[in-house]
Amino acid sequence: MEASKKAKHVVSISLGSSKRDAHAMLELGGQKISIERRGTDGDFDKARQLLERWDGKADAIGLGGTDLYVYAGKKRYTFRESARLIANVHKTPVLDGSGLKNSLERKLIQSLAAGSEVPIRGSKVLLVCAVDRFGMAEALLEAGAQVIFGDLIFGLNVNKPLRSLKALSWWAALLAPFVTKLPVSWFYPMGKEQEVHVTRHPEYFLASDIIAGDFHYIKKFMPDKLPGKIIITNTVTAADRVMLKEAGVRMLITTTPCIEGRSFGTNVMEAMLVALHGDKGPLPASEYLHLLEQYHIESSVEYFNTEE
Repeated sequence: MEASKKAKHVVSISLGSSKRDAHAMLELGGQKISIERRGTDGDFDKARQLLERWDGKADAIGLGGTDLYVYAGKKRYTFRESARLIANVHKTPVLDGSGLKNSLERKLIQSLAAGSEVPIRGSKVLLVCAVDRFGMAEALLEAGAQVIFGDLIFGLNVNKPLRSLKALSWWAALLAPFVTKLPVSWFYPMGKEQEVHVTRHPEYFLASDIIAGDFHYIKKFMPDKLPGKIIITNTVTAADRVMLKEAGVRMLITTTPCIEGRSFGTNVMEAMLVALHGDKGPLPASEYLHLLEQYHIESSVEYFNTEE
């Protein structure tokens, strides 16, 4: 009985900025969980060493600042650089958040569409990158949103908006075999690059009612002002909230709950659920949904610049 009371330990090793590091202790279903996030400022060697150091010590490890996989249709491609990071991690499960995104984020959009606070049907939505959020992409279209997928615009700096899953899948199938062999830093901000702001094609942000997806893409490329916009994202810190409020954002919805002033990434939350479940690898989407309901883990909604 005493062993069951021992706190679970979840560590997220991220290629992102160490300025975003955080630690939290929470309790779910009578089980205490220690969560910490350690950024390596884009240093792959340091990230690999930390991943190997925590192998066998943590109950589950999150891999942040990069993805292990990208999907094109039903085919999965592995990022070569990311796979090297965990090549020698064998005892502790490593989760990149992709399994939880497909279940949690799909459920969130369906829930929003069923309510009245966020008008999904008919709204213009910019999903800054959809290949790592296919569940959200599908749910937005099913709910009747007018969606622009910004994968080419913000990932590859090619001004070509995609407006259907068919177009997204076609381009993903064409480019994924090549992109997954390139350095991740070529198309995703990491380390100090996460603090660099370079406005890119602000017209897509300003023409949208809702801006959704990876927060590092949103933060890096958004215009200085986003009056009245709704943001659906995660990994938002207290400082990020101040920035969004000053930009005029009306509502912030984080797909993961706010814990001690910030929302952790899906990799952290997926690792936490796997640790609670006691499993050694990713869980089926149905099991994630069951655990989310069991532990009452819900998204966070905040209003800015309104009287609500």
